[in-house]
Amino acid sequence: MAALRSTSRLLGLASPSRAAALPAAFARSMASVSSAPLDATPTSSSDTRIKTFQIYRWNPDTPTEKPRMQKYELDLNKTGPMVLDALIRIKNEQDPTLTFRRSCREGICGSCAMNINGTNTLACLCRIPTDTSKDTKIYPLPHTYVVKDLVPDLTHFYKQYKSIKPYLQRDTPAPDGREYRQSKAERKKLDGLYECILCACCSTSCPSYWWNSEEYLGPAILLQSFRWLADSRDERKAERKAALDNSMSLYRCHTILNCTRTCPKGLNPGHAIAQIKKEMSF
Repeated sequence: MAALRSTSRLLGLASPSRAAALPAAFARSMASVSSAPLDATPTSSSDTRIKTFQIYRWNPDTPTEKPRMQKYELDLNKTGPMVLDALIRIKNEQDPTLTFRRSCREGICGSCAMNINGTNTLACLCRIPTDTSKDTKIYPLPHTYVVKDLVPDLTHFYKQYKSIKPYLQRDTPAPDGREYRQSKAERKKLDGLYECILCACCSTSCPSYWWNSEEYLGPAILLQSFRWLADSRDERKAERKAALDNSMSLYRCHTILNCTRTCPKGLNPGHAIAQIKKEMSF
């Protein structure tokens, strides 16, 4: 609080009259400083809400030990609303050996993809169920090799992404030598495609990808592939389609739509795959 008081003096906020003259937005930000601290503890033990988390554990340093589910308990009143908040608190306060990926905490990087209560999603976007009578179960993405605990090995997934050449390919220079333009209608065709963050939630929820991942590209990579097929600026459309013209890369999709149901960004890989099939037919 001493730092806050010194800051107030520097800003000239010592007198109420000067504080009243501040813009409303600034006044609101200052008002929030005087509110109750975020880490305020409950006044009585009856206010606690103890939630049990069961987390998949496996350590490659002890390969003879079987994977197991380990239980942790947290008070939801002292924990942030998202599953990632709970994982970070468990690692910081209870078990520093717990291993998981995370980065942006904003649903942008896709690092914290995992299986939570049977659904592939991002831990940073998944709210902790408030029912304390039921455990929250957390696993790594299904049908992947596990590096450690909740960290899946996505090496093959990224190799497949590299194989579709996910970048603009063309030989014709821009008319003004500066940039490749497209109309608003052409740009709109990319909506629902470019937002994919390659979290692999959709591909690892697809039974066809579970059984044929060596050759079938899976919904995430096919959605990315269609993103470039739909781009009016790209001049390698024929080559991109030829790379998919086999029995495995594209046609192992049986329209189960697990991919669309589980996408944490609300995208529709199933529709993108259907559009590729449609283009391949003509």
